[in-house]
Amino acid sequence: MPDSPRHNLPAEPNRFVGRERDLDDLRGLVGEARVVTLCGVGGIGKTRLALRAAAGLMASYPDGVWLVELARFSRPELVEQEIARVLGVREETGSPLLDTITARLRDLRCLLLLDNCEHLVDRCAQVAAAMVAACPLLSILATSREPLRIASELIWRVPPLDLPDAGACDAESVQLFMDRAAAAGTRLGADSLPDVVRLCRALDGLPLAIELAAARTSLLSPGQIADRIDDRFSLLTTGGRTAPARQRTLLAAVEWSYDLLSAGEQVLLRRLSVFAGAFDLDLAEQICAERPISEAEIVDLLGGLVDKSLVLCDEGRRRYWLLETIKRYALGRLEQADEREALRELHLGVLCQLQERHFMTEMVEPGLPWSRRLEALTMSKSLVDDQRVALDWAAESGNAQPGLRLCAFSTGLMPIGGGGLMEIVGWVERLLVLGAADVPAEQIAQAKAYLAYGLEARDELSRSLEMARESLAGLPEQNVFTRCVMHSLMVVVLLRMGRADEALHHAEQGLRLATGSGDAWNQAAGLAGLSAVALTRGRLREAQRHGEEALARAREHGHRWIMARTAAQLGGVAEARGDLVAAKAQYETAVPWLRELGSDLELGRCLARIGRVAAMLHEFGTARQWLAESFALGRQTGQRQGVARCLVGLSVLAEYEGDLEGAVLAAAAAATLRESIGQHSATIRIEELLARARTKLGEGRTASLWSSGRAMSPDAAARHVLEGERLTPKTPVPAEPVRHSLLTAREQEIAALLTRGLSNRAIAGELVISPATVARHIANIMEKLGYTSRAQIAVWAAERPNASA
Repeated sequence: MPDSPRHNLPAEPNRFVGRERDLDDLRGLVGEARVVTLCGVGGIGKTRLALRAAAGLMASYPDGVWLVELARFSRPELVEQEIARVLGVREETGSPLLDTITARLRDLRCLLLLDNCEHLVDRCAQVAAAMVAACPLLSILATSREPLRIASELIWRVPPLDLPDAGACDAESVQLFMDRAAAAGTRLGADSLPDVVRLCRALDGLPLAIELAAARTSLLSPGQIADRIDDRFSLLTTGGRTAPARQRTLLAAVEWSYDLLSAGEQVLLRRLSVFAGAFDLDLAEQICAERPISEAEIVDLLGGLVDKSLVLCDEGRRRYWLLETIKRYALGRLEQADEREALRELHLGVLCQLQERHFMTEMVEPGLPWSRRLEALTMSKSLVDDQRVALDWAAESGNAQPGLRLCAFSTGLMPIGGGGLMEIVGWVERLLVLGAADVPAEQIAQAKAYLAYGLEARDELSRSLEMARESLAGLPEQNVFTRCVMHSLMVVVLLRMGRADEALHHAEQGLRLATGSGDAWNQAAGLAGLSAVALTRGRLREAQRHGEEALARAREHGHRWIMARTAAQLGGVAEARGDLVAAKAQYETAVPWLRELGSDLELGRCLARIGRVAAMLHEFGTARQWLAESFALGRQTGQRQGVARCLVGLSVLAEYEGDLEGAVLAAAAAATLRESIGQHSATIRIEELLARARTKLGEGRTASLWSSGRAMSPDAAARHVLEGERLTPKTPVPAEPVRHSLLTAREQEIAALLTRGLSNRAIAGELVISPATVARHIANIMEKLGYTSRAQIAVWAAERPNASA
């Protein structure tokens, strides 16, 4: 063994970026474990990391740190010969070379770095095991795409580089890209950072891919590279001339790994590209087990792919996934094998079966504990990305029937599960455009049910009502669940249109069907509908009774969404009768249920209600907390109506805290936002606020504040209330005379008649007008007053007899 030098590690070709935590971990492990193997996919930086770690360990190994490069060898017997050459060991006649090597190393404290063992893994394992057994002071650091699988081995999976959050520049992957771009002669400014972030995320933090992309900046901007990254294997071909051939292009790096797989592993890898994201073993067995591989082989083949670092998994090996680069390569191989269409069809069919089973468990089957329902919902949500891929294939292949079937049971994409309602509606519309000739009438009716929901959410009430009616007409009698759901939707739509009599009919119909079938979910929904109708008519005791029954049925079913909805309904009843404490308690009851579901849209609405009521109760800290969270959720989900609702609550909070200027600013910002989405904003509440402001602040100051608030962004208006200093008033905010000019004489008459609890038909009889005209007037009153129920109008009119005389 030569005395000097005591290592043969090469000089680093460029700056080592990041990986400080990885290096600290590795240096601690080497020495504790006799053999440490760095495993990872090609291009993830195993060799560079191992060399850096080994260089930092030289002081711990006085007899040397020796690199043994194996990538260029193809015959197993050359492993020992290369180790001997590096160590300066000569072969002895009549003695196996490995024995001579171990005899030389027996009393030496040294570190061997066996680099790129994957293609000679069996022989490397044998040699490493023999050396460790015979040489007690020897340590081995190996790099390989799969473990050596020997007794003394510690496997260390090399992770990708840290990925950046939006706008971040300190992530390892971004630092590497910027460093290598600079080395290529490209100086990137701050304006390039968003594109660099996008590019690093698209490349999975894979160092080789990032370095190859950075080399391209001599010709293309980061944005241009990111836009072309779907064709990454032809784009990223500019590696250094001195790098090994397998590292000069991204394609070569991945092909090197693929070519080392067995025939069965190659088949499975390319079939796994059908999955959009993470998958489990059961799903892989159902979809990928077609000739030439069987279901029984999947577990071993998948384990082999994990060992070879081409498939990643969690610690419990319950969820598996492919890096995007590997998936794109495997997808290309799937197309070359002419298996894409068959796999896509099988994928779509299996997802339909799974989703139908999850839907029935979550929503329909009686007597199940919430844990079972939540598990089904969680499974559905975990497959959302695969559902999107399957639906896209259904549309691409013109196969509307299974696509619509998948939509019908996709609770992961439905609002009940907290998903995106507009997305599922978009899929339904896209599939229906394909034509309905081969689609059963029941599926068309079910599809129209989803459209009805989406149209109601977009405030297209007439079209929503039309779709709901067509859905009911096409649904068979035995499809009780969906029929009940449609009746409940029509209650919501009709109440929004001021047609309480028709809404009552559908609430009663839905409840009757649900009761007959023992469907607790729709019993709760039907009773909630009856409560809403009673509230609209000012029958508060009836509304309370139905609301309590609805919550009881919801608890019987156990689904947190219907429980939250019925609790919020009771909160609305309490608020209508002026019991703010009870209203706040009911709204707060719904919060943990909505959080458990991850239903951000419903949660934001509920938090805004709590914040507004808390402000009126002078619980200012609580109000600020809930309104701040509600505002953040509204911004996060892109719901302008939710943001406007929150600004109204912030206006109430500001006024009750004594900040009349902030109240006017927030109300003006809310009015502007509501008008931008076509919602009327000239409410009595605003007029009352402005009247108080004129009295205390003066006409000119009030007009200036209103104008400033109208021009203020929602974020700025919210910050003014949430972060500005407040002066708590010594006395309650005084009530100023109310201006009633917004209501016409006829509307004032109708408001007065609502205090008597009359129906639309009864009011029409007294005023000698049609019930439809009454309904339109009531809808106008609600819009002008900013109310959502007939009961609120009745209370308002009863407190102001002169306004409706």
